[in-house]
Amino acid sequence: MKQTQPTSKPKLGPGEYRPDTAFTRLEDLPRPKIIKERRIYDTLPCPYCGKPIGRDKVFTRPLHDIGDLVSGRPHELRIIYSQHYCSTCDKYFNADLADVAPPRGHYTHRVMALAVRLVVEDGLPYRTASWTLWRDHRVFVPFATIQNWVEAGGKKGE
Repeated sequence: MKQTQPTSKPKLGPGEYRPDTAFTRLEDLPRPKIIKERRIYDTLPCPYCGKPIGRDKVFTRPLHDIGDLVSGRPHELRIIYSQHYCSTCDKYFNADLADVAPPRGHYTHRVMALAVRLVVEDGLPYRTASWTLWRDHRVFVPFATIQNWVEAGGKKGE
């Protein structure tokens, strides 16, 4: 009787190819890692009249960011920010988040820059760039969104 040696699976390390599992159900996707950041200010100067204005409300803004390659989980930033109301100007304004993401955007500047670079510098088609972002960085960006970013020069349109 011939004895067979047990075959051991090779250990995967950095830089080695790991085949991605095909997700057929939404419930099978990895849960995002939540990263909380606070931008709450007691007072901010009004951008219209310059008068110091107190905080009125607090809101949360979710943003998709580049994921963690080790755990294979996407990252979601949850920025808690303050909203202020100037009674002199009769206008609301928010704490500045422009260094993280464009106004009304769902993705951080890092994701946008990486997606545009994949298309412009690496020459990938939009669909392939979308898949590459998910496979390598665990952030899902629809290919039409990447197309809009590339056509706008990497900046969110007005």
